Amino acid sequence: MADDEAEEVADDSPDSNPNQGEDQVAPAEFPDLGGAGEVVSGGSAKPNLDLIRDIQVTLTVELGRTDMVIEEVMGLTPGKVVELDKLAGEPLDVLVNGKLLAKGEVVVVDENFGIRITSIVDPRARVQALGPDAEAAEAEPPAEAGGQ
Repeated sequence: MADDEAEEVADDSPDSNPNQGEDQVAPAEFPDLGGAGEVVSGGSAKPNLDLIRDIQVTLTVELGRTDMVIEEVMGLTPGKVVELDKLAGEPLDVLVNGKLLAKGEVVVVDENFGIRITSIVDPRARVQALGPDAEAAEAEPPAEAGGQ
């Protein structure tokens, strides 16, 4: 019996197992998303938007912007007017999580400000605004996990 235990210990030694210390690689397993995309004519998948409908986003309406040096910011006082880069009457930017989605005009709803959407930004323009990496990712389908 002692000889059997000695053999097991010897089998676990670094010299006897050349793969010891290396990470074991296993294929990834993903949960079934229950029809996350329906296949439509032409073989493309139609996204299931029900999966993301309850995700919270921040909608911001931007009146305008300007650049200032710290000295100017420190000099701001009540009554000081700051000139912005938008003209009076020009449509305001509607941003969702910081990305331009639409243009609109200011309205008053009861005693609150609101915005009337006047135009939606073209989806291709939104992708271009994300940068060249996003355009390439949009144009090329993702590579398969096993292929190179």
